[in-house]
Order: sequence, then structure tokens, then C-alpha cells
Amino acid sequence: MNGLAHDPAWRRADTAADDVIVVDLDDNAIGALPKLEAHRRGVTHRAISVMVRDPQGRLLLQRRAADKYHSPGLWTNTCCSHPRPGETASAAAARRLAEEMGVDCRLSFLFTMHYRAQVASDPADEALIEDEVVHVFGGQYEGTPLPDPSEVDDWRWAAPAELARDVDLHPERYTVWFRIFRRNFWPALTGAKR
Repeated sequence: MNGLAHDPAWRRADTAADDVIVVDLDDNAIGALPKLEAHRRGVTHRAISVMVRDPQGRLLLQRRAADKYHSPGLWTNTCCSHPRPGETASAAAARRLAEEMGVDCRLSFLFTMHYRAQVASDPADEALIEDEVVHVFGGQYEGTPLPDPSEVDDWRWAAPAELARDVDLHPERYTVWFRIFRRNFWPALTGAKR
């Protein structure tokens, strides 16, 4: 992927019509659905999240674009998305990191979690439910991200202790899954104490 991560012509934004992999609670694939339909119906599906740190241990965050169909304008981990049918979680993590953030780095599997929660959406839309088995990956990157503006409104590097305080004081600024990461998986994501 070297070089491609910085080529805007290569990038492809996720759409609500993309298929996601429907899974059981043991993460066995049992079908596929369009992403928006899976979120409207609250169907369990496979997802990926990536947390990138720099050599100083700071975490790379993104603020989701204002026109995302759910959780718009909220801060979250470096990137998050869904594998396509037939795609492994690790391949999806590398692909989406490049497409969303223009970052190419080696990723390592950290953990898997399951969560079910209502997510913030456009007030005109019906309630959306995330019911995801999430494969979480971590990596290290030194450089300047080049995010896709259709995916990302802003980005920043944040020290883990400073970020933990902000998530605890202002949870409404962060995606529901990032708040779960903070509450249950902080040492695995940051190497820091809770």
C-alpha cells in the first residue's frame, strides 16, 4: 500500500450501501447486509477499529465528518469501519487506515470486543443500533496524516492521560465505542494505566 495511502484517486469512502458481514456472537460469518440496514435493524456484524500511536506514545484521533450518517462530528480512534464480505479484518484495517487517514503502517491485533449501543444520528433519521464484534488493531506511525475530508473533519495527536481526562469529563464529544475503549480497554490501547 505504500504510496497509495497518499493518492486521493485511490481512496474510496465508505457508503451506507456497502455490505457488512453478519456474524453470530462467536464471530462466525452467517451472511451479509447493507451497512445502513444492519444498523437500522441492530443486526450483529463484524467491524474493525485501529488505534495508531506515534513514537512518543500519543494517540492519533479523528473527528468524524459532519455528514456521516451516524456519530457525525464526534472524536474517535484513528479509524473504524467494516470488512467487506470475503475480506479479513486485518486487511480491512489496513485498507481503511489508508483510505480514511492516508496512513500506512504495520498493524498488530490487540483484542476483540462485542458491544451493542444506540449511536448518535441525524435527528431526522430513525434510531440506529451498533451491534458489532469489533477487531481492534494498533500501530505506530511518525508523520502527518492526510485524511479524506469526506470521512474526517479534523484530527489530532493526544497524550493518553490528557485524552483519558477529556473522555471522562466530556463523554458527549466521543463516539460510543471509543468511550467503551476508554472504560474497558485503555491499557491495551495505550500502554497506560486506567
